[in-house]
Amino acid sequence: MPVIITEEFKQASEIIDRIEQYGFQAYFVGGSVRDLLLDRKIGDIDIATSAPPKVILELFEKVIPVGMEHGTVIVRHLHQSYEVTTFRVDDDYSDQRHPDSVTFVKSIDHDLKRRDFTINAIAMDKSGTIVDPFDGKTDIKNNIIRAVGDANDRFMEDPLRIMRALRFSSQLGFSIEEQTLKAMKSAVSEIDSIAMERVVQETSKFFSGAYVNHGLYYFKKVKIEKHLPILQENAHILHHMPKKLEPLNSFASVLALLHFIEPDISIGSWVKQWKCSNFIKSEAENLYEALLNYKLNGLNRWLVYHLHEGNYEDFTTLVHLLFNETLTINKVIQIENFLPIKSKKDLAINGIDLNELFPDKSPGPWIGKTLAQIEKEVVYGNIMNRKNVLKDWIKWNLHEID
Repeated sequence: MPVIITEEFKQASEIIDRIEQYGFQAYFVGGSVRDLLLDRKIGDIDIATSAPPKVILELFEKVIPVGMEHGTVIVRHLHQSYEVTTFRVDDDYSDQRHPDSVTFVKSIDHDLKRRDFTINAIAMDKSGTIVDPFDGKTDIKNNIIRAVGDANDRFMEDPLRIMRALRFSSQLGFSIEEQTLKAMKSAVSEIDSIAMERVVQETSKFFSGAYVNHGLYYFKKVKIEKHLPILQENAHILHHMPKKLEPLNSFASVLALLHFIEPDISIGSWVKQWKCSNFIKSEAENLYEALLNYKLNGLNRWLVYHLHEGNYEDFTTLVHLLFNETLTINKVIQIENFLPIKSKKDLAINGIDLNELFPDKSPGPWIGKTLAQIEKEVVYGNIMNRKNVLKDWIKWNLHEID
């Protein structure tokens, strides 16, 4: 019986319609089909086709040739991007990421054979008819992650699939089939060969999974930490994780948690060895400082004033994980709404005003210290953010700051 397709697929079906009009086959494939069967939110919709990439370039007005050598292009349609890949079988993976070469084929069954797990080796035509040569629907029904074909071959082709299996266990709450798990354990040392940015991406998705606690069981079972920076020398960190993990939406929040568990390893060290961006470092430090402030003083204006808005959700999650206290995002927003200023730029007085107020005093560190003290007093609501009020306060209090 055909699956009832959603609006997202109906829109994408227009691409399939055009490909079929020219005598080629085309199917929806991969994660979007899996998530439709699971009634999960649909992410990127990918299409596999018998049409060569050069034909796709001719059929559509807006096409981005992102991976022509591997048969992949991006088709832009109604302001959405769709990855369209020609049916193919892969040669050896010398770099353990990309096949050395690909051979285009005419059959969707052959194309599905090269995919990682049975739950991802499912295709669907535009009418909702499922193509499932590896019985992925049954594994979805039974909540099983199983490699397509020989599991050892799949993981040796691309060891990142080990991390993908862990990520799916975390996102879906699925169990990993015995032979697949055994092959993961055998190939886990190959993780050392993977580019760190790919490892970070998968690790971040792992910790954001709705069933991360379930995933962590397999994470430890595979002993993948022995092949991850810092964790390989500090496996004890995993054993000091909160007993019931909750999803963390950013890798920065993961680093903040790891640093809180083991303060002797700086956030800078995590960032350097995991080759993260300065943005991730900044967000991790922001979260960690907020956690320290909360531990010492509870939730207060100064904490919320410095906490980046994008970190609100992860901060409340970390508070629950680390201190076993319930803190809602609404409570944080409520305090934010009452802040008299949002940043130091909002102060009604600046360094120039201070120089004019004390013309006989040489510029120096006192200016920064004074502004910092004013900032704190204003945030806490102890003084009003008005220039005349601030000037009066400074005249009476400058000697204490000096």
